[in-house]
Amino acid sequence: MAALDRGLRRELARAVQKARKIAESGARAALGALMVEQAEGDAALTAPDRALRRRLRAHGRQLGDPRKPSGKQEVDRLAHEVAYEHWHRMLFARFLAENGLLIEPESGMALSLSECRELARERGEDPWAVAGGFAAKMLPGVFRPDDPALEVTLAPETRGALEKTLAGLPAPVFQADDALGWTYQYWQTDRKNEVNASGVKIGADELPAVTQLFTEPYMVRFLFHNTVGAWRAGRLLAERPELAEHVKSEGELRRAIRLEAKGGYDFDFLRFVQEEAEDGNGAPGPWRPAAGSYDRWPTRAADLRVLDPCCGSGHFLVEGLQLFVRLRMEEEGLSVADAIDVVLRHNLHGLEIDARCAQIAAFSVAFAAWKLAGEPTTLPPLRIACSGLAPNAAKDEWIGLAEQAARAAGAAPHKTLYRTQDTLPSSALRQTFGTLHDLFSDGPTIGSLIDPREADASMFSMKFDAVQHLLDTVLNRTETGVERRERAVAAAGMAEAASLLADTYSLVITNVPYLARGRQDFLLREVGKSRFNAAKGDLATMFVERAFRWTADDGTEAFVVPQNWLFLKTYDRLRGNLLRGKRWRVVARLGENAFDDSAAAGAFAAMTIVSGDTPWSGWPMAGIDVSAPRGDTPILASEKADRLAVVAVNTPLQADQLGNPDAAVLHRPFGEGRLFQAVTEAHQGIATGDQACFGRQFWEFPRLSENWIFQQTTVEETIDFGGRQHVMHWEEGEGGLQRREGVRVQGGGGME
Repeated sequence: MAALDRGLRRELARAVQKARKIAESGARAALGALMVEQAEGDAALTAPDRALRRRLRAHGRQLGDPRKPSGKQEVDRLAHEVAYEHWHRMLFARFLAENGLLIEPESGMALSLSECRELARERGEDPWAVAGGFAAKMLPGVFRPDDPALEVTLAPETRGALEKTLAGLPAPVFQADDALGWTYQYWQTDRKNEVNASGVKIGADELPAVTQLFTEPYMVRFLFHNTVGAWRAGRLLAERPELAEHVKSEGELRRAIRLEAKGGYDFDFLRFVQEEAEDGNGAPGPWRPAAGSYDRWPTRAADLRVLDPCCGSGHFLVEGLQLFVRLRMEEEGLSVADAIDVVLRHNLHGLEIDARCAQIAAFSVAFAAWKLAGEPTTLPPLRIACSGLAPNAAKDEWIGLAEQAARAAGAAPHKTLYRTQDTLPSSALRQTFGTLHDLFSDGPTIGSLIDPREADASMFSMKFDAVQHLLDTVLNRTETGVERRERAVAAAGMAEAASLLADTYSLVITNVPYLARGRQDFLLREVGKSRFNAAKGDLATMFVERAFRWTADDGTEAFVVPQNWLFLKTYDRLRGNLLRGKRWRVVARLGENAFDDSAAAGAFAAMTIVSGDTPWSGWPMAGIDVSAPRGDTPILASEKADRLAVVAVNTPLQADQLGNPDAAVLHRPFGEGRLFQAVTEAHQGIATGDQACFGRQFWEFPRLSENWIFQQTTVEETIDFGGRQHVMHWEEGEGGLQRREGVRVQGGGGME
């Protein structure tokens, strides 16, 4: 994989952050010229501009911009959307052009950017608009064909500044495999810094920026290699047992299971361990995948279904494409084009809370598919959806859309003299649209944590394909108003997301969003408390629990997670539940510096692979540790990647983990040493011995005198400002608390 070096990453970061400022300023100016914010449009606007203004206002409301009673409407979300769409259409066009994949639709010929300039000069048009238009036509699943945001005309000075910024980036930026993954993270950099500096609780408006984090390629490959790779190895070793018995190293086994199709695919991070020989004399026995063989998965790659529920810019989906195309070419004898088609139709699925990020993921997958094929080919509809959409309309307006869809299909209710009698299709549609409205009302906050199976069964009265067909009919009717057109587009996205959210998968694989409970807004905390109580300490662990509803008993989740959930007491109930009821296959501790990005400074990460079935009592989980011991020189991400393939694999029994304090998950047993808890006890922290006399709550005083100090105590559960309500009559350590007989200052060292 050709990755951006640090110098090119810095150039890309500066360009993208600069472009966002230019594009958003230009978008606001353009929307102002169209009077989108105003209650009434200027009569001086042309008829096309007035029509565009109406569509933009409807689009803004669907995005969440509120309309005030006066008729004025905010345009914050709409301005962000216009800026993003224009910049990324230009950006995607250059990615395509620099890789020989930008196609002129009439001739079918690939064009360079210089050829686009020549063509634009002949037409009297803007070169980047021409290139961007070609890119949009090639990517109908990425750019909405009737998107009003792209119909906004930015001022010449704005377009010129964006073109100069984009042209200033060197060509190698657009030829690196990971460049697309960085673009949206850099687009969000300023917003992320702004939110973090504000200290606000994180909810719908802040989540996409704050939780966006580039997933390292080695993490993606390690998790795929020790799931799909181990599955392939298990089948191969079952067919050729002599391999397991006679090879001398993991390297030999990796070479034996290498995929040869389309230039080959190596399982560099797939780990193996040797069993003991059956004679019990301690001699090495046969090799096996350290993660096990995934015997409960389907036997054909065609039947494996993979979901990334937090797909970001599509790193796992792109790697999955590379792997599954070659798997299916070898298993089924398919051409590369046919393999790409069936893999995108059946194997790979993605969900993302941020619609813009989902768009980049879709482009990343399409771009990777075309590079793999060597030319742009017609791709099937990508199974990538935004789980963070919201209805942004009253439920009765949503139901009205269902009724229009029913009429478009000729299934309107029958009107009788006394009442209206539903037809079966119209009734099912109303139920389905009503359930969609309920499910996604909080979509921008909880995203892929939505579980349609918790909703009324009527959600499934109409299958997605049927809903999609009816919505397409609504969108194609000229009499469909702008409001309902926008709702129909949103409803189609929600129906697709609901279909993916409700399904089951062989493998759920992702880098989960990290957000501790103390930083979550009220809604997110309430969702954690009510639906994921044992996992509520972090958004990441809520996804750990949610994933098992996708995998059921036969599937597996493979996650990049915060390391602390493996040992902090906050998560002891979650760990205990999973250690008793699920099969832990791999725990790889990465520690600090797992991410080669300053935005992840201070993050301690791990990778876990856990299956839904219950293990037998002697099940040996695989433990790998590439973290640096406390106080040692940090191990950087590049070195961790190298070590993951070679460090020793420990195989402690999963059942023994339940005997660890708080069921902490350790990569090796304690050994013969004694636990500290066996020789000492801690009864209490800082205390006075007479709280009634020397302690108060801070709100009992309008203002604290110098004799009183704040006292921090423990809490039974994590809550805002928990343990910070007490004050103590300290008197600089020289008052009655020290002199009174029978009173002690326990833990007084903390007062200094």
